[in-house]
Amino acid sequence: MKGFRDKAVASICSSKTTTDTPNRSLAPVSSEPGSSDTKLSKGFLWSSLFASAFSIFETNSEPSACEKKALHSKNNGWTATVKRVVTAGSMRRIHERVLGPSRTGISNSTSDIWLLGVCYKISQDESTGATSSNGLVAFNDDFTSRILMTYRKGFDAIGDSKLTSDVGWGCMLRSSQMLIAQALIFHQLGRSWRKTLEKSLDHDYIEILHLFGDSEASAFSIHNLLQAGKTYGLAAGSWVGPYAMCRSWESLARCKKETGQGCHSLPMAVYVVSGDEDGERGGAPVVCIEDASRHCLEFSKGQADWTPILLLVPLVVGLDKVNPRYIPSLRMTFTFPQSLGILGGKPGASTYIVGVQGDNAFYLDPHDVQPVVNISGDNLDADTSSYHSNVVRHIHLDSIDPSLAIGFYCRDKDDFDDFCLRASKLAEESNGAPLFTVTETHIKPVNHSDVLGDTGGVHEDDSLGVVPMGDAEGYTNEDDWQLL
Repeated sequence: MKGFRDKAVASICSSKTTTDTPNRSLAPVSSEPGSSDTKLSKGFLWSSLFASAFSIFETNSEPSACEKKALHSKNNGWTATVKRVVTAGSMRRIHERVLGPSRTGISNSTSDIWLLGVCYKISQDESTGATSSNGLVAFNDDFTSRILMTYRKGFDAIGDSKLTSDVGWGCMLRSSQMLIAQALIFHQLGRSWRKTLEKSLDHDYIEILHLFGDSEASAFSIHNLLQAGKTYGLAAGSWVGPYAMCRSWESLARCKKETGQGCHSLPMAVYVVSGDEDGERGGAPVVCIEDASRHCLEFSKGQADWTPILLLVPLVVGLDKVNPRYIPSLRMTFTFPQSLGILGGKPGASTYIVGVQGDNAFYLDPHDVQPVVNISGDNLDADTSSYHSNVVRHIHLDSIDPSLAIGFYCRDKDDFDDFCLRASKLAEESNGAPLFTVTETHIKPVNHSDVLGDTGGVHEDDSLGVVPMGDAEGYTNEDDWQLL
């Protein structure tokens, strides 16, 4: 994780009183009741190690008044050095050496770039060998218009936790907020919308940002998201996996709808796609047209046969790393006009993946720490710069965490039908390794463990836990599906 200095400052506060942050622990919570054998990912262990070590340094850099005189000559030089390391970004580089490098910019490749369903052609001048800038400029304009959600500090305390920052634990929540924000942008403003440079901004755009403010008054704040996701293990100060995140958004949308807060609810049905009606393992997730229709009918309270719909597909595509068989299909999902990208990233460090070029995935990173900003819904002159990024980061697709979730937004029935056709074709061309399939009605799920000859039996699913997948002893077949 980035933001180690902020975490160190939080440690100073906790050292003064044990009541300031009662839920500081980032220890994993097992989905199996009473389990004491939860395994940590390597990313989690290294993040905790460096965060703890540097929180000690930061604490030592603030001696009491009576100690300053005696320790000045001994510690001042070391303290200054540590502060320079943190503030100069060295901790970020150390962290990335552990979890993997965070590359920025666009490669010299002339391969097409796909960004949430839009293709950007990158051509090369045959005489000079120089890359054409037209496609890159258009891509950059699109990328910088995507909504960025990052760690924030200084917001109202979350419930009884007294936490006023999500630094070090809220990256999955922020990544999910980005995906939902894009769905709202597509719904309200269309896929072709770009952030204007004019001072007076779009009202719908400002209203969307207002919904994600960091307070209980904002419908889709982390405060309300944590409250809605308690059933799935969400808690302030703890990490969470993609499945729990998707179900929490489903619960939050339903809660807002049922309490009559229509103007503050998602203007679309939410369908979390799973392997069967009970969400049990047994094969690739199944998009059931019958279920999608039912969700739309329930959303409209019987007033319409079809409504806009958000599809969230949580899944696992490997054990400790992505199975190479699924990479082509993951890449192809970004060519769907309905694409909302992927909640994923490095193990222990969730990001929001928005595009691909070859085997590189472009993403927005929630790990930068920014002061809280709450934008009112009618402030058309608001400074929204902290909600966008002009830094294009990329990671190789085979380096992302295999525990992820894919999002799609379908505006109407025709759009949904088009999605189903594309998804069915993708499954047919997957060489026996579909990300998900499409069916008209419910069918008995196929147990891929039996088909593949796995004799290890059915393994307990720990995907409801709050830590990404770690080692998975007992798995004998790399191609086994484990549904989140």
